[in-house]
Amino acid sequence: MLPGAALAARPAPKFIGKPDQAEGAQILAGFRNVGIRGGYWLKFELTVIPRQGDERALSGEMLGMPGSDGPLTRLVVVDPSSQAGNHEQRYLLHGGAQAEVWAWNAGEQSATAHLLPVEQWLAPVQGTDLTLFDLQMPFMRWSDFVYEGVANVRGRPAHAFLLYPPASFVAPADTLAPAAVRVFLDTQFAAMTQAEWIDTDGKPLKTVTVLDLKKVGDQWLVKSIDLRNHRTRAKTRFAVAAVALDLPLTPEAFAPETLARPAMEVPGGKIERF
Repeated sequence: MLPGAALAARPAPKFIGKPDQAEGAQILAGFRNVGIRGGYWLKFELTVIPRQGDERALSGEMLGMPGSDGPLTRLVVVDPSSQAGNHEQRYLLHGGAQAEVWAWNAGEQSATAHLLPVEQWLAPVQGTDLTLFDLQMPFMRWSDFVYEGVANVRGRPAHAFLLYPPASFVAPADTLAPAAVRVFLDTQFAAMTQAEWIDTDGKPLKTVTVLDLKKVGDQWLVKSIDLRNHRTRAKTRFAVAAVALDLPLTPEAFAPETLARPAMEVPGGKIERF
């Protein structure tokens, strides 16, 4: 394994005008703790679209709430085509400056979830282009970054930042890993519109693009996302099918020892289908 900081070179920023770096630091700090307000539940579909061959459909659910140190998320992903006895995988994500992830799958006899080291966050979830790294977004807290200015992304203005990993960032040699991450933050909505994993030459390895937002109550939520692997030229579409907001969740529901047990039942009257 090689530390990200030990790579031969790092990609250069692409400045748009003469952006104020102090202003950029304030903008980025304001986005770091943005998320869905209150307790929530999402039902989603994952469609794997390879460059060649048949598409593959998976489903999943997310249960989450803001925590004292960052977002708390319980994730379930189900692959009906899996024959390995682990068609259902569960993850528990604790966000923030000291982020952690636990995992458990239906094929395990143990009732105890196991802690995943950070380098395993880069691995594909159930063979898709979605990773725990995409969900945790640790790059939003990397301290080495450059504010590139305001760019145009899908017809909308967005703040562009290039963030470099710390020396402690490691990845197995055969794992797709960024030398830096370029993020675009919408200037109007409190949302990231795109993230690019880039290599040392500044070429994209992977692009995560928010396609649609939907307003539920007084909150704008992500409706669909494309995750595109530029090496394999495959992509995965993440699409939200239903949502429930303002759920009475407590931090105890996101303790690692609860991951092997079923999540709470969501009241039908709370669910809004997309």
